[in-house]
Amino acid sequence: MYQHSDLLSEICDFLYPRSPYYGQFKPEYLAFNAHLQDFSRRVNYICSLQTGGKLSPEQAYKQIHVLWKQLKSAKKQL
Repeated sequence: MYQHSDLLSEICDFLYPRSPYYGQFKPEYLAFNAHLQDFSRRVNYICSLQTGGKLSPEQAYKQIHVLWKQLKSAKKQL
């Protein structure tokens, strides 16, 4: 069981990498950084799917546009 959970942890770290935050510490800065990292990860997935032929350029653009709006909304809420 222990090896199985190590494998899941490694897969999670690979799929959802997190970078440490080095800026001035304020809760809203930290929250925005988390949103920004999530945005970056999702855009990377969309770009990979488009490059691999799984998404059309139009679909990729629309999905990234929606993510951008969500990021702007998250920034405004902070």
